[in-house]
Amino acid sequence: MNKIVANADIAIRDVFDGATIAIGGFGICGIPENCIAALVKLDVKNLTCVSNNAGIDDFGIGLLLQKPQIKKMISSYVGENKLFERLVLSGEIELEATPQGTLAEKLRAGGAGIPAFFTPTGAGTIVATNKEVRVYNGRNYILEESITTDFAIVKAWKGDALGNLVYRKTARNFNPIVATAGRVTIAEVEELVPVGSINPDMVHTPGIYVKRIFQGSNYEKRIENRTTRSN
Repeated sequence: MNKIVANADIAIRDVFDGATIAIGGFGICGIPENCIAALVKLDVKNLTCVSNNAGIDDFGIGLLLQKPQIKKMISSYVGENKLFERLVLSGEIELEATPQGTLAEKLRAGGAGIPAFFTPTGAGTIVATNKEVRVYNGRNYILEESITTDFAIVKAWKGDALGNLVYRKTARNFNPIVATAGRVTIAEVEELVPVGSINPDMVHTPGIYVKRIFQGSNYEKRIENRTTRSN
């Protein structure tokens, strides 16, 4: 039951070329920095990555774009990465832009074993292209397929050897649902604590979803878009 591994390199050792990976985080908050760095080092190629965002040019998922190691991104917000914009416009990377709530539900439903669902979001827009449409209570709904991936990598505030995870604040936006969507879920944590020291009522991701866990290090507290004003 002990799921602890020594470091990120060991945790992501079996990620393969062409794998699908769900990556936790909201913007550049709560992203699995150590796992991303290990993927860069491993130099796997042709990845399909599912994430709320595409990072920024020199941080987060942006590091995987530099070689590039990603062939396709499924994301809801990619506006802070100029490199990604260039790669998409040049046709070097495929982008499947997905409304943020729909993306969240795709991951949640996938983790719950639900293959597809109907949503009104995107009905009547380009998002609905080639998708089944049904009418419920006089309103159009489009069929969206759920997402499961080969791997999921997440970052939590605390975790134990069983893989129980606790997130803090904004990091809780996407990490919990990403953790459920991977066939192999890997968690890095700021603090690895003894089993039993996390109050069960405080667990956000139960350990049953997590296959490997390690204590990360050297986390950066970056600001995605700094806004200031004069006094």
